[in-house]
Amino acid sequence: MDVDVEGIIQCIKQGDENGVQTQLQEFNKEYAQCFFFDAEERDRRKFRKNKVKEYTDSDSDCDEYGHEDRGLIVRQSLAAVLVRFIRTDVKCHLLRVSLRTLRILSRDQKVLGPLVTDSALLTLAKLAGLTTTDVSEEASDQDSEFYDNIISSLAEAKVFHCHTDDDDDGDIEANDLNDEGPAVEEDAKSNISLANSGDQDNISWYGSHRTSVNEMHRGGTHNKVLERGRRDRRESKLEEKEEEEEEEGESGEEAQRKEAMKVLCNVVYNSTWAQERFSALRLMCGLTERLSSGVSCSSHSSVHFYELRLLFLITALRSELSTQLQQEGGVSILTAALENCLEVKWKEQYECVLDPAAPPISLEASQRVIEILKILFNITYSTHRQEPNEDEAALYRHLVAILRLCLMRKCLLTDDTDELQSHTVNLLSALPLQCLDVLLMVPLQPHSEQCQGVNMDCVHTLLMFMEKRLELGHKVKEKLTPILNLLTESCRAHKETRHYIRKHILPPLKDVSHRPEEGSTVKSRLIRLMTHLDTDVKHCAADLIFVLCKENVRRFVKYTGYGNAAGLLATRGLLGGQGSRTLSSDTHYSSDSDSDTEEYRQVKDRINPVTGRVEVEQPDPMEGMTEEEKEEEAKRLIMLFNRLSRQVKLQKRVVSVTGLDSIIQPIGVDGEGNLLQMAEMRANSQTEEWKSGSENDGEADEGEKD
Repeated sequence: MDVDVEGIIQCIKQGDENGVQTQLQEFNKEYAQCFFFDAEERDRRKFRKNKVKEYTDSDSDCDEYGHEDRGLIVRQSLAAVLVRFIRTDVKCHLLRVSLRTLRILSRDQKVLGPLVTDSALLTLAKLAGLTTTDVSEEASDQDSEFYDNIISSLAEAKVFHCHTDDDDDGDIEANDLNDEGPAVEEDAKSNISLANSGDQDNISWYGSHRTSVNEMHRGGTHNKVLERGRRDRRESKLEEKEEEEEEEGESGEEAQRKEAMKVLCNVVYNSTWAQERFSALRLMCGLTERLSSGVSCSSHSSVHFYELRLLFLITALRSELSTQLQQEGGVSILTAALENCLEVKWKEQYECVLDPAAPPISLEASQRVIEILKILFNITYSTHRQEPNEDEAALYRHLVAILRLCLMRKCLLTDDTDELQSHTVNLLSALPLQCLDVLLMVPLQPHSEQCQGVNMDCVHTLLMFMEKRLELGHKVKEKLTPILNLLTESCRAHKETRHYIRKHILPPLKDVSHRPEEGSTVKSRLIRLMTHLDTDVKHCAADLIFVLCKENVRRFVKYTGYGNAAGLLATRGLLGGQGSRTLSSDTHYSSDSDSDTEEYRQVKDRINPVTGRVEVEQPDPMEGMTEEEKEEEAKRLIMLFNRLSRQVKLQKRVVSVTGLDSIIQPIGVDGEGNLLQMAEMRANSQTEEWKSGSENDGEADEGEKD
């Protein structure tokens, strides 16, 4: 469907609001579920190209490109017209329909030109309730000229495309257009279109900032970019519910603010220039004021979710605004908003009332809570290693007490519960470690999980969350590393947590007939991750088990096998296999012993330390051979070793980049587990033999023990 922009302009000029509304509603209905205009055009062109590729003289590709160009110019013109139109006194329902059209158009990055000007952003911000600044309006006698120029530019574009369709297929510029896409030509056409429109704000935007925005559209200049994915499941649910509410009746001002907020979210998400202007126009202040005022309201507005979504986008995409929000008390504002959404009731200073019979968190409340958690992570992720002052520590402990409630509560939907716990884990891993003791300060209840008299309900929930992520095995790095890091740091800080988690993950060894990584237990899954291709994943899994072993190398190898443990030991310089605790950590562990089970003691001497299991006894290769046959076999082996030695000596020297000569030589492992060249090992062994001859028997025995 091609929207009739000329017809809309004529209706606006004639004051026919019903005609404008009818045409916009048809457009909204047609493109309500369209999120990628260009992607759909490319798919159609690809299908069409494959369909007619056998006809070398076909001009179908040119027709498709021309159709896309015309559609793009029409959408740009419609956006420019509507931005101008919503500045006038428009009836509430028509204003909402116009904003909905702008929301659909704002999904297309190439149409954002008229929407990222200062006047457009301030207009949308005022309609969204973020500012009261009056936007300077053009004189009414200029409106007619503006609309006339839009119509004339559309007519010029049609003529231009007619000439383009008649051009020869071998034309260089046409081929460049087909190969690289219409981006350059679109910019030129949109520049002509808006320059002819008479809108001084648009002209100044194209004159001063066109390069910055065009680079953003082509992926040239980015501060941060959120990865584009499929349509947000939560937003679609909320929109369905909002449409039902509109049918039932919703206040016009609230619906208007909601649509304007959606447009702002799309524009900020798709435009780096809009993010920069959002900061320069100080719209963050208005957004935080809206959130602060919303905390004190007893009833929750449907706009609140989109205010939070916009704040999340801004703090995720602009680091300076994230810092600004933190410095202006964003943590306390968002903590109060979180407390309000969950309707928290306090039992003690850092203990929330957790009622097992309480209803699950509603869909709307769970989405607001998730957005708040995401924003809090954006503004606190750098505080993990910082030492908070007394006031900050009190604020973070207050927040952690609410986060404990987020972990323990259930949502109406299972997926929402999982997502709520995921974002809670992310935020807990970003907060100062010394403030997480609040999670363990809750008094014991009759059915509570406990360890040494400490409530472990929260730790148990985290363990169950980790097990669920291990079973899914999907997006391992994204889903697992936060919870693994959180549990590792918690085990280092609290011995009760370490004892409880160790009891569930590393129970005393009994059956050692299988490799440690074999099986479906939590320990087996974690040990398999220790050899994962992703470095971050394998280090996180290995660190957790290493801490559960009190960072003791011998105990670590005992539970995982030397082969699985080699990665972490090599990283920390512990490949020698020394049994003492590593000095790489400042953590002080208790001196309790690791008691072995009776089953383990019986087979301890037969366990292969590399694989971590009792290997099947292999038959003696010399069994049944006579002394002469054994001697012949020994000579054959000596001959093979000599041949190998000669081949090594004949290898060419390899000159490294540093200019040093090196010879490829066989290596081996000495008694301390260090890798050495064979020649060096022979020299060391000869030296030791000479020394041993001059020492007494007692000293020699003592040396063997070491």
